Amino acid sequence: MPERSTMASALLCLGALVVLGGCGGAAESSQPERSAAAKAPEGDKKHRLEAVKADCMKQKGFKYVAYVPPGRPESDEELKRASGDYQAMRKYSAKYGFGVFAEFAYPEEMKRRADNGKEAEKDPNFAIQGKLSEAQAGAYRKASDACVKVAAKQVLGKDVKSDMDFYNTINKALERARTATLDSDPKLVELAAGMAACLKDKGYPIGKTTPSAMSGRGFKVFLDQSDSLGRKQRDDVPDVAPPVKDGEARMVYPPQLSAAEARPYMDKEIKAALDDLECGKDFYPAYSPKEKAVAQQVNDEFGV
Repeated sequence: MPERSTMASALLCLGALVVLGGCGGAAESSQPERSAAAKAPEGDKKHRLEAVKADCMKQKGFKYVAYVPPGRPESDEELKRASGDYQAMRKYSAKYGFGVFAEFAYPEEMKRRADNGKEAEKDPNFAIQGKLSEAQAGAYRKASDACVKVAAKQVLGKDVKSDMDFYNTINKALERARTATLDSDPKLVELAAGMAACLKDKGYPIGKTTPSAMSGRGFKVFLDQSDSLGRKQRDDVPDVAPPVKDGEARMVYPPQLSAAEARPYMDKEIKAALDDLECGKDFYPAYSPKEKAVAQQVNDEFGV
């Protein structure tokens, strides 16, 4: 039961400022300016994707800064949890459950953690985006979708239609990789079935028992509950989440909860997470390292 985020998927930054005019004055150099793509390190998909997008946006009359956030090294505890280490996972589960209602139950701690985890460098496109008018923002999003399509084809050889489609394509690739590598592994299938039987004996409803389904089962249950609460607090979305196609990003709506209001949900989540871990104490050490390797392979393929 690896630590998970409540975000369904990351999106490419949507920020840019329409350039209404060129720079005045004489050229400082007789040498032509090199494109962002030409400056990007060869073989570095992350930087090349951003660079090609920046060049494309410039050609369309928009300002966009090619930006790749600096990587954050994993802590010892995170590495242990990712390896399926029982003690490290139990310590996390006993306080945070599956990591869903923790953001409401521990608001000050979550805020400090978010502040401490902020990148040393900020994506300049977010600040640029804040200066856009509604009309400019609409025109920018259309250009951004077109430029992501260009970048994905040129750098990755992938056909995508938009920012969202790019990440849906990654999600689908990850699902295929999990199915092919993890859900077909005889040892993992056996361990997942044992975990499912154990949880069923404890009274938990069990659906699919594939290794990937069992790994994400608990998180999904409480994310669904959080989303249901959030939807009922809003008037602009349906109370029941519409079905999502395999591999597509899911929209979730976190509720507004005080720490006191979140506590009963947090307590139930902690109990469920500890039961999940006890039933999966043989499953997670075998599954988690392989799942991490599969995810990294897909991330490398798509330059994310």
